[in-house]
Amino acid sequence: MTTALAVVVVGCGLLASSTALAAEKTITLAVKNMYCAACPHTVKAGLEAVPGVVKAVVSYKDQTAIVTYDDTKTDAKALTTATTNAGYPSAPKG
Repeated sequence: MTTALAVVVVGCGLLASSTALAAEKTITLAVKNMYCAACPHTVKAGLEAVPGVVKAVVSYKDQTAIVTYDDTKTDAKALTTATTNAGYPSAPKG
């Protein structure tokens, strides 16, 4: 019984630690080709379709997309690919 309980406790600990390793990151992308107020909606939809994206805020005025994502599920390359595939090339700003 003690051994079974120890296995359950260790197993739960491993699950919790893998969740703790997941980190939300935020990146600002400089987005090109946004020429009208409707463009940010297309960029946002493209970004939100990427698994792991938690939030995307796209600004026509600033020509940027601020994206919060789970870095265990996606990365900056996937985000820039998503905007490029939607017709709006982007790159990390900074």
